[in-house]
Amino acid sequence: METVEGYIEHIVYRSDETGYAVAEIVNDGRDFTIVGILPQIDEGEYIEAEGTRTVHPLYGEQFSVQSFVIRTPENAAAIEHYLGSGAIKGVGTALAARIVKKFGEDTFRVIEEEPERLAQVKGISEKMALKIGSQVAEKRDMREAMIYLQRYGISLNLAARIFEQYGSELYRIIEKNPYRLAEDISGIGFRIADDIAMKAGIEADSDFRIRSGILYVLQQAQGGGHTYLPEAEVRERVRELLRVDPGDLTRHISDMMMEKKIVVRDTPEGRILYAARFYYMELNSARMLHDLNISTPVKSGEILERIARIEAEEGITLDELQRRAVLEAAGNGLLIVTGGPGTGKTTTILTMIRFFEAEEMEILLAAPTGRAAKRMAEATGREARTIHRLLEVNGAPDDSGVQGNFERNELNPLEADVIIIDEMSMVDIQLMYSLLKAVPVGTRLILVGDVDQLPSVGPGNVLRDMIESQCFHVVKLSRIFRQAEHSDIIVGAHRINRGEHIEKKSGSRDFLFIRREDANAIINASITLVSRKLPAYVGASMYDIQVITPMRKGALGVERLNGILQHYLNPPDEGKAEKELPQGIFREGDKVMQTKNNYQIEWEVRSRYGIAVEKGMGVFNGDMGLVRQVNLFTEQIEVEFDEGRMVTYTFAQAEELELAYAITVHKSQGSEYPAVVIPLLSGPRMLMNRNLLYTAVTRAKKCVCIVGLPETFDAMIDNEAEQRRYSSLDERLRELAIVPR
Repeated sequence: METVEGYIEHIVYRSDETGYAVAEIVNDGRDFTIVGILPQIDEGEYIEAEGTRTVHPLYGEQFSVQSFVIRTPENAAAIEHYLGSGAIKGVGTALAARIVKKFGEDTFRVIEEEPERLAQVKGISEKMALKIGSQVAEKRDMREAMIYLQRYGISLNLAARIFEQYGSELYRIIEKNPYRLAEDISGIGFRIADDIAMKAGIEADSDFRIRSGILYVLQQAQGGGHTYLPEAEVRERVRELLRVDPGDLTRHISDMMMEKKIVVRDTPEGRILYAARFYYMELNSARMLHDLNISTPVKSGEILERIARIEAEEGITLDELQRRAVLEAAGNGLLIVTGGPGTGKTTTILTMIRFFEAEEMEILLAAPTGRAAKRMAEATGREARTIHRLLEVNGAPDDSGVQGNFERNELNPLEADVIIIDEMSMVDIQLMYSLLKAVPVGTRLILVGDVDQLPSVGPGNVLRDMIESQCFHVVKLSRIFRQAEHSDIIVGAHRINRGEHIEKKSGSRDFLFIRREDANAIINASITLVSRKLPAYVGASMYDIQVITPMRKGALGVERLNGILQHYLNPPDEGKAEKELPQGIFREGDKVMQTKNNYQIEWEVRSRYGIAVEKGMGVFNGDMGLVRQVNLFTEQIEVEFDEGRMVTYTFAQAEELELAYAITVHKSQGSEYPAVVIPLLSGPRMLMNRNLLYTAVTRAKKCVCIVGLPETFDAMIDNEAEQRRYSSLDERLRELAIVPR
């Protein structure tokens, strides 16, 4: 590690969001470039930094900063240089010279202790004098806080956010209860707070640590799709997390209930624990769903006649269940339509649209993902948006402090008579709650989806819970239509769903089995299919062909497959810039996926001349795109997502991206690809099940290729076991409807 020091002569680049900066510093006539996380530095300041010298391939020698301190200028010349640099708003070079001429080397003491005396200098009012003093004090406090927080191994970027949140209160919080950081600051979880607490000398069995651990366990459960956990499971997970015996958790649970941080419910199976936010999210969603569930008497004969006219005009023939679905939509405020592939869900939606349009009703169409919304628009010939865009995401914190607020809510509801949501199996309780807040009573809400697919990636089991509550009108479409009968994908998917084995015949045009005995042979066959065989066969580019695998880890997991597929499908090239990040190499031309909801990041759609014609906020878990540019100077990656949305990530933000040549079945939900390759060898029984296989197969539009062991394929069909998902929207719905269990 080396130390350098000097004046900040010029800030070349700075990201206000991450604190990353490129700056030129000068010392004794020598100048050089420093780079790193440098929050709150200003031109004219004197910096002393520790780090290492590096050589950038384009910009030459640089000094990469690991830690730094800003020194207070000590002589008159240095003070004048600093004040005149623009670091203090309203003070230029001429005014700086007059201040230093008046107070000399005592200038900083005067500014900090007697700022009103600055009014003695020509050109400075009393108000301005106090403002200058306030600015200098704030910068001093910030520097002291940064130095203090670095003792605890806190990064400069994180330290800046902690100071912004707490100000001078941070010292008391760090020394007494650093676990507050995990509750108050997005991006700081229990583990970071726990590390700080350990360095601050907080005992391993402190009440603060145990309670923070309980809350962390309940929050982490969301990653498994749960909205609550049984108390016994919470106790076990807390013991594993804390690695100490927390003793009797009952007292802590009672205290957290009193503080309204958790909710405890008694069930016949025992007590269950919710993070308070998710309990009230399910409860309020249930209330809003019941409020929408209004039935009105209709003249069935007249409606059936109008349906018949629509059939004649559109050249379609509905079956009895489809007609019933349209009839139910006309007479009910809330309707669920479910069914597998090829059962006519899209035709039913189109008929409903025609029916309501004839009534001159305003209709809105939406789906959880961009791909699903695009398919909905193509199938209906009407505009369809993602639910996030429908609700007008704005990135501000909601009333619980969680990022991802929406402009549309109970105070600014959606203006529509009918709202139709497709791919409902993907909608988690958080998104459903936000949607329901924006749907006023009296609006018809029609929810369409395949309940037999995997549940949402996020917490909750909304579609299945709503159906199992038996509180709403549900139409389950079951007939496979004639045109779908010729598709082995659709016929095969239904057989899988019924638990029937599929003949591995060589004559199928769209459901192919390629037997391979080991992982490397499976990978080689998959590469050949994606790069050479399938693009021409289905009339698509290799980027449109999707490899879908059950697992993240292992020989055929996403992590290994992506590195191999990237090497063959987008190899290194002198003409393609690339950057190695903690999760792997990102290269121009790579296929990538967003791995978490980011409500604050901005996107823009550009004209052919590069001019922004539309702007918005938010990129969401599962969104897929292509890397268009890797800029090593500004340390940014530009990605183009669906609908031409261009998003610029800093290298730090790019940790939210991963390669997407191969994706998990869960991440494929709501998407449809011209062809799908599914590598199958072996895996955990709870994962390799019928539900997962059914979802994977139904992602293919023209061709699905199973590469691996047919025995594994058959075993998945036989395996009905599904991982238990703890959710209780159905219970809340039944309670409100006073329906006996």
